[in-house]
Amino acid sequence: MQVEIVLRKFGNSTGAVFPHSVLKDLGLRAGQAMTMDTTPDGTITLAAKRKYTLAELIAQCDKKAPVPADIALWDTVRPVGQEIL
Repeated sequence: MQVEIVLRKFGNSTGAVFPHSVLKDLGLRAGQAMTMDTTPDGTITLAAKRKYTLAELIAQCDKKAPVPADIALWDTVRPVGQEIL
């Protein structure tokens, strides 16, 4: 379904008003965060912003990756105050 929308000025910003049918198709609602992606040919993709669980984020980590040098330095630093070891 192709729907025409008009860009409107809102203060110093420009916004688009989406018909209810489009929001329903995208699974979006007013006030909800979303992500937008564009392609060189001008295609725009909108999607609900994904909320990740801690388990999902950890699952994306490479457990065999070396510790970055700046993080590894923390293991060699001596306490300078009342840090708990």
